[in-house]
Amino acid sequence: MSVDWPLRKLSDVCEFLNSKRIPLKSLDRIKRQGDFPYYGASGIVDHIDDYIFDGTYLLISEDGENLRTRNTPIAFKASGKFWVNNHAHILAEKEDGILDYLEYYFSQLDLSPYITGAVQPKLNKANLDSIEIPIPPIKTRLYINKVLNSFTNKVQLNRQTNQTLEQIAQALFKSWFVDFEPTRAKIAAKQAGQDPERAAMAAISGKAVAELEQLGEAQLAQLKTTAGLFPDALVESELGEVPEGWRHTDLKSITTKIGSGATPRGGKGAYKSEGISQIRSMNVFDGRFVFKDLAKIDNEQASKLKNVVVEESDVLINITGASVTRCCIVPPCVIPARVNQHVCIVRANNTVVCPSYIYLTLTSSSGKATLNSLAQAGATREALTKSHIENFEIILPNEPLMTVFRRKVEHLQDQQFRLTEEVTTLEAIRDALLPKLLSGELSPDTLKLQA
Repeated sequence: MSVDWPLRKLSDVCEFLNSKRIPLKSLDRIKRQGDFPYYGASGIVDHIDDYIFDGTYLLISEDGENLRTRNTPIAFKASGKFWVNNHAHILAEKEDGILDYLEYYFSQLDLSPYITGAVQPKLNKANLDSIEIPIPPIKTRLYINKVLNSFTNKVQLNRQTNQTLEQIAQALFKSWFVDFEPTRAKIAAKQAGQDPERAAMAAISGKAVAELEQLGEAQLAQLKTTAGLFPDALVESELGEVPEGWRHTDLKSITTKIGSGATPRGGKGAYKSEGISQIRSMNVFDGRFVFKDLAKIDNEQASKLKNVVVEESDVLINITGASVTRCCIVPPCVIPARVNQHVCIVRANNTVVCPSYIYLTLTSSSGKATLNSLAQAGATREALTKSHIENFEIILPNEPLMTVFRRKVEHLQDQQFRLTEEVTTLEAIRDALLPKLLSGELSPDTLKLQA
């Protein structure tokens, strides 16, 4: 770090507000559910009916395995009205720009010398406040924040947009294939002596029947075509009531591959700095792929895993451990790739079903409930077997409707992949700049920029 910047302790530039924290037991939180975030060592763990803090503060993990693994940030800002338990230190800034600067500083700081506890890692207040931190002058500090925040803010915006796109896809799937809203609208209209097709058009568009005339000719024609693809009756099936003409089957019947991989000989020590992606459970989350700690293997290692080559639009699902049932579609920028033994590939037969339909079925509330029930039946730990996934039952609509759905969700998916790839690039640039900015190698003077 720059010798020109004075070394200061956290208490010199921040105010510790730990004494105001109040931990709540999980049973108490259940009785107090609400809209205010309840923070712990690694972020939001619940939402309750009241708050302690109102403003912007920096939270730093006080305990937990994440202090060592760093799977999530150990220093992060919390804004607005919220509650904090006793697993995170909370600090208010005494000087402008301190919280942003400290958040970035702690993101790359090795905390090993300050952590105690062999079983439960702990970063107590005394040790935390013993860290000597190089604090740059305010002009430089604000410049550092400005540069890094320009990347962070864009990353956050992309992620928020992706969440919105994901919610749109989930809402469409639920309306059409879980709640059967267009079909139910037709049934209700027939019973009321009204036009069932226009009722279905209203259900699909989210508009009232009277509002349909406000739409353009082309949009009305498209709605009419889509509405015509939905049956006007429900029939009993092994999975309950389903629209007439739809069928239920299992995943084995509509996929071309279901299978997990292995870890290369040598375990983690065998991973390379670059090469072919080796996807692990830590990379697979519901609705998103996490690039942090994405392992790499070389061509020779990959050749021994040729039976688990990941292909574009493959659905990935975690099959063991605490993250079991987490599921996403692989982004194109991850390929070429393989999976290890904790991740299963589910490859759709595209002539029958689109990958997004399988993914949205597996991540729906009923799909999750079924998978979690199967996983928890394990004798020693949570796990899904190949048989569990192959025999997972699924409802399939008629082919023309699947084609319409595929077109709609693939458009959303393409936008998500583009934003995900942009996030990866932005984070790489920011992370490359971070040590140079924090060391003083890059400054307002060297880049001819002003904060």
